[in-house]
Amino acid sequence: MTENFVNENEALKAYDAKKFRTPDGYTSDILLFTVEKSQLHVLLIERSRLNAEGKPNIEGGKWAFPGGFVNPDEDAYQAGIRELEEETGLTDIPLTAFGVYDKPGRDPRGWIITRAHYAFVPKEALLKRVAGDDAANVALVSVEEAFSWPLAFDHLDILRDATQKINQEMLLSTKVSDFLPEFFTSEELYTVLSGCTLKGAIPSFEEFDHYIELLPFIEKGQDGKYLFSSEANAHSIFF
Repeated sequence: MTENFVNENEALKAYDAKKFRTPDGYTSDILLFTVEKSQLHVLLIERSRLNAEGKPNIEGGKWAFPGGFVNPDEDAYQAGIRELEEETGLTDIPLTAFGVYDKPGRDPRGWIITRAHYAFVPKEALLKRVAGDDAANVALVSVEEAFSWPLAFDHLDILRDATQKINQEMLLSTKVSDFLPEFFTSEELYTVLSGCTLKGAIPSFEEFDHYIELLPFIEKGQDGKYLFSSEANAHSIFF
């Protein structure tokens, strides 16, 4: 069977990489989300004004997501894990890739492609955050506030896309249980859901409260409060 394949060495002799435009760099960006005071928050770093060589840093002084260039011996996920530790001191946070951003002009240094990852974790996972490497500061801010901050590169667009992912995760799974006590009121559940989803994604509290007991993955517990059922085969918190 293999005799029908094109010989790789022969094919490479006829291939000219100069005919094609190649990227000027490949980066990995990491968006870390959590819930603080029933509102969706994101972790941002302030880019240092000077780089490691003491020269002006691109987009220095602006806020961005942790991240950096992918080394030749690693993929974007591995680079994301490494950069996250170098810039924030955070470890053991599994990342989920959700988008590739390659629009020319997105980075003033050249045509640089980035692979974006996100994690949605309890705030305890972010307690040990500390600015390091080329991050002058690190801050946990509400997503609503972050949209008005001076974000570097095309990070505003990336943030918009990532919040859509969070919106879907909150509405199409029981992820909200990670940010509630074991026993909770309908008001507590509604407050977290409405604080972490897009405006208009869920109905009024009165309508929500009317059918909460009809949801197969929520059951009545002690003192009239609710809890998530571990036995229910539910794929959605709402639909």
